[in-house]
Amino acid sequence: MAAVGGGGLPAYALRRLLLAVPVLFGVSVLVFAVLHLAPGDPAAIMLGAQATKEDVERLHRDLGLDEPLAAQYVRWISRVAHGDLGRSIPLGREVLPEVVLRFKATLLLTAGALAIAILLGLAAGIVSAVKQYTWLDRISMGVAVTGVSLPVFWTGIMLIIVFALQLQWFPSSGMSSPYGSGLGDVLWHLILPAVTLGTASAAALARLTRSSVLEIIRQDYVRSARAKGLAERAVIARHVLKNAINPIITVLGLQVGFLLGGAILTETVFSWPGLGSMMVRAIQARDYPLVQGGVLLIATTFVVVNLVVDLLYAVFDPRIRYD
Repeated sequence: MAAVGGGGLPAYALRRLLLAVPVLFGVSVLVFAVLHLAPGDPAAIMLGAQATKEDVERLHRDLGLDEPLAAQYVRWISRVAHGDLGRSIPLGREVLPEVVLRFKATLLLTAGALAIAILLGLAAGIVSAVKQYTWLDRISMGVAVTGVSLPVFWTGIMLIIVFALQLQWFPSSGMSSPYGSGLGDVLWHLILPAVTLGTASAAALARLTRSSVLEIIRQDYVRSARAKGLAERAVIARHVLKNAINPIITVLGLQVGFLLGGAILTETVFSWPGLGSMMVRAIQARDYPLVQGGVLLIATTFVVVNLVVDLLYAVFDPRIRYD
């Protein structure tokens, strides 16, 4: 495969990071414009119906909402460049530590969902490809189509009804029990939200894995490996999956963005104290600094994930060189 640029892997990573700057700048402009051009007075919404006109005008001055929109953006983005995301008026706290704290919970949920998607999706896709046109193939792909079709919130509600309310195997909400502590309690609360969020990704990954494995499994070198007497498991692991992995890595990178977005609904259904549920409340309260900080953090994460995906190509495919 053609080499990329000059200077090797570090230089390529640096170029990608520099290209991420205008992307994040565009995201900041878009989210700022959408929030500030939305109908309604944010100061009046924050203060409530009992606020007087003088209170609203005072908050306008405190937030800088009486300035031109361009001046407000320049002041905000200048603070962001210095690591200051502002202060949340409804919460009365700095935005940066608040979004970082909530983002940790969202990352935990996303990591759990991604692990479930990889385990179930890869296994179902490989089995379907190896056992093509058998009952295993039909059942796996039928479940995959169903998983892609089901809305996340519906899946979450059904899991709560069955496994939390009826069977009482798992907790229905929250990140920990009132009297629980430790990692085990958190992981116990994580199971249902992670399964809910990871189901659709597992289904999409299973379908892609099946098509990628089927394309590779018909190649001459795979037939040669079988003719040499290699066990089927070794053929799949060494020759098939290794050569089918690049499109799977691409989809996994895209699924991280899907999981971060889907976490908003999942966190709301399960009362998971993550960034998504906090941003829903922030949007309702028109808490500009909190929403802008949360969106920037998610966008930055997605940019980093895409960079990692590109670098992983060279790890799994020796034909790719960044030099």
